[in-house]
Amino acid sequence: MAYNACNAIILEIDPELSAAEVHGMATAMLCINEHTDSSSWLNEVKANSTKSSNNSNDTTLVRLFEETQKLLNSDDYEYDLFLPDDDYHLSDQTEALKNWCRGFLYSMGAASSSTPYSEDILEILKDISEFTKLDSNVEGEEDEAAFVELTEYLRSAVFLLKAEMMQNNNEFIA
Repeated sequence: MAYNACNAIILEIDPELSAAEVHGMATAMLCINEHTDSSSWLNEVKANSTKSSNNSNDTTLVRLFEETQKLLNSDDYEYDLFLPDDDYHLSDQTEALKNWCRGFLYSMGAASSSTPYSEDILEILKDISEFTKLDSNVEGEEDEAAFVELTEYLRSAVFLLKAEMMQNNNEFIA
């Protein structure tokens, strides 16, 4: 799925959002409950929109959500953050990473329950919070290497967080 196309749709819905941010929202919702449906996420994405819905755009966004869900639930660990590719300037990629983190934290906060988070989850959330403060004025090989490390850390953190959240949900249900 092309980042540009999804981002254009998101900006039409709400100019304050980005494709990276709504992907972060979807990821957090699916970490908390792997059975979350796309309509819950789409309602959250459109919460501040005054524009009428476009079925073609909704279909594209639902595909993004369902692909995210499929990759998160796969045993192949193919999930990745939905960010602009290497054709974009590193500063744009970094800004998108910050937006992804904001979206992730937003959905984690919105779905917080009375069940306390473990120290591991709190540490991951603290790190993600710190990533929202990254300097977007980056360039060069050293910054590019740091960006790759951050995205890989986040990708791994998502799997750890999801596993722990699912374990906590199963313990709560049992």
